[in-house]
Amino acid sequence: MGTRGRWRTMTAAVTRMRATPTELEADDLVARATGLGATPIAEVVDRQPTVICGEVRSLSLRPQVQVPAFIVVVTDGSGVAQLVWLGRRQILGIEPGIVLRVQGRPTFRRGVATIFNPAYEVIPQHG
Repeated sequence: MGTRGRWRTMTAAVTRMRATPTELEADDLVARATGLGATPIAEVVDRQPTVICGEVRSLSLRPQVQVPAFIVVVTDGSGVAQLVWLGRRQILGIEPGIVLRVQGRPTFRRGVATIFNPAYEVIPQHG
């Protein structure tokens, strides 16, 4: 490794040492998501088919008289996305802390990438 390569490695190490635990967690989430072939949530394009991967942060149920909606908020460290399953009150296996890989066509609602009725898979946790 040349001098430039060593300098970049040392600079990256110092940057990581100065990072807060939240910043380190965000970096790890982004690295994991992109490693699974996903687009970072911050780079999602409105109404374009996409794959995102993120950790479930919260679940909620929007009860409607006609059609309920199960809402899941995920983050990949670069941003936050909202997943909405219409007509569902829950989906077994989806809970805070798990990682989902999701396919769908996002739309932006109040500035948040939102995917309705996405295809998904639960990513096994390591360690």
